Amino acid sequence: MVDPHLKVAIDVLWVLLPAMIANATATIPRGRGPPMDLGRTWPWDGRRILGTSKSWSGFWFGTLFAMPFGLLEAFLILAAPPNLAIVPVYGATVLAAVPLVFLLACGAMTGDALGSFVKRRLGRESGARTLLLDQLPFVLVPIGIGIVLFPSVFVATFGSLEAVAWLLVYTLGLHALFNYVGYWVGLKKVPW
Repeated sequence: MVDPHLKVAIDVLWVLLPAMIANATATIPRGRGPPMDLGRTWPWDGRRILGTSKSWSGFWFGTLFAMPFGLLEAFLILAAPPNLAIVPVYGATVLAAVPLVFLLACGAMTGDALGSFVKRRLGRESGARTLLLDQLPFVLVPIGIGIVLFPSVFVATFGSLEAVAWLLVYTLGLHALFNYVGYWVGLKKVPW
């Protein structure tokens, strides 16, 4: 039997992994293709809606790149012997897990875009460091929607203060690490 505190840490990381992969790989297309806001400005402040750093190529690349990892997770937990099935099951079959995995991957990209929208309204430029808005929306959007659509996974995983603490540790820590690596290999213009 797994220690209950370790199980919470593993569960949170397991569920966050597709969102983290989506967010980390969205920079690979390097902004090629049209920007998500198509260059438009917000009527109330005259600033770009999302900014130059959010492209459709990054949005869909991150989403589609992360989905096989989430589906692999779904397969692995279904194939595991019962005594090793210690993480949340995404669905009764791998095919049944597709909506939840899509939510994690696409929800991460939507949350990231929402964070950029808020940053623009605050007058922050694309690439400007903004603590918490750079790190949290990409996990909070899929978790928030997941609590409503897939409560058996999301409430069970994130329904405790300990889980929220692990969410913050993973999101703030791993996000910083992935961004630094992306900057180091030349995929990001800034290391945050």
